[in-house]
Amino acid sequence: MTDIARLLALPRAARIGAIELADKVASGLPVSAADAMRDLLRPLGPGAIHEIVPEATLRRARKEGKPLSRDASERLYDMARVFVRAEQVMGERAKAVRFMQRPNVTLRMRTPFELARSSTAGAEAVIELLGQAEAGVAV
Repeated sequence: MTDIARLLALPRAARIGAIELADKVASGLPVSAADAMRDLLRPLGPGAIHEIVPEATLRRARKEGKPLSRDASERLYDMARVFVRAEQVMGERAKAVRFMQRPNVTLRMRTPFELARSSTAGAEAVIELLGQAEAGVAV
């Protein structure tokens, strides 16, 4: 969980456990978590973050000084889980980003990013694919 918290640039990330992270997602992540994800997603395109959290949602939360909605927070959390797993399997962030942006036959020629952002089930499918890659199955 600390890897996810670090990726989302949460305060005290090194000390955040599963329950605390679940509470943070349920109560709404800070806008800074979306900013951290935006920086990670930049190689996928300048507006990639808005495919996870709409621009208007980010602008409103930033203007009002409020956390993101639970729904937006869950989408960020899902994408962070996928990226953390991709980094673990691929060995480094740059390779994980390349993996996320390349169409994949197993995913019916969608990119892992497209499937992961589509739903929690899509994120789970990409994590499962990464598990297969780690086990030596060609993906």
